[in-house]
Amino acid sequence: MLPELLQGIDAGGFLIIQDSASYSGRHLLKSFINSALDREEAVHVLGFEVSEEELKDGLKGSPIQRLHFHNAYTDPLGWTDHPAFTVHQFCLEELTRLVKQTSHPKPATLVIDSLSWILRHLSPPDVCKTLQQFRKGGAVRAIIGLLHADMHQSGTVGSVCHLATSVITVVPVVKGDKAVAKITKRSKSGKVMQDEEIFSIKDDFTVIVQGKPSQHGPKQADPKEQETDPTANLTFNLRLSDTEREAKEKLALPFVFSKEKKTALLHSGPGSGRILYEPDANDDYDQEDPDDDLDV
Repeated sequence: MLPELLQGIDAGGFLIIQDSASYSGRHLLKSFINSALDREEAVHVLGFEVSEEELKDGLKGSPIQRLHFHNAYTDPLGWTDHPAFTVHQFCLEELTRLVKQTSHPKPATLVIDSLSWILRHLSPPDVCKTLQQFRKGGAVRAIIGLLHADMHQSGTVGSVCHLATSVITVVPVVKGDKAVAKITKRSKSGKVMQDEEIFSIKDDFTVIVQGKPSQHGPKQADPKEQETDPTANLTFNLRLSDTEREAKEKLALPFVFSKEKKTALLHSGPGSGRILYEPDANDDYDQEDPDDDLDV
């Protein structure tokens, strides 16, 4: 599924590359930029975390002319007199103006590096609203964003990923420079497809898919998914041995009646007593008004 996404995102699509401190997703982000340039698309990059030189490092050749870097790295908060782009300009009107500054026959792709920087300075509802409006406005063909999941609360990450048509979560493997891509893709019909693939990235940002995690031994567990055993360090044993379990099953509980005891209680034998009541003449009992003798 990863090669299919690299070949092109559907019109109006929104792809999120979700990484963490254990593995950076920026190289995969540059692979998507390189693939878009090879398809002769114009690419607009909102650069908050790295400079233009660092982003373009390794992206060489004539297609680099279609890469438009909007510098939000030098002055992201607008502290100087003439900032190039600030985080407060992340709105529908400003993004549309940036994209329409350059003329290109094909719809452009917007790359956000990174969404985490924006979410640290703007409210998540405003960011989600801008992304949804810009994605449906038709100014760009697709949006690709890098998101550092371990920098935000799970609710914020879930809200942004809910807008995405595809989410790629990258985690490292135990050895080597490979990584695992956990992919969730939503089609226009609402069908959700999931896949996991081991991949590596070459120096020219070409992605090599090397198969499924099951084909390369057990995959590394996500730290968030690891569950600790609450009985691991107890000073007493909560489990029963086979002998103890057998003795427990043979034990007769005090309030559980056997079949013989039930029969003896339900069927009275000889010598058992009964209580009989015969009313006499002094009993003033009115069948129509049983409570007549009460002073009420």
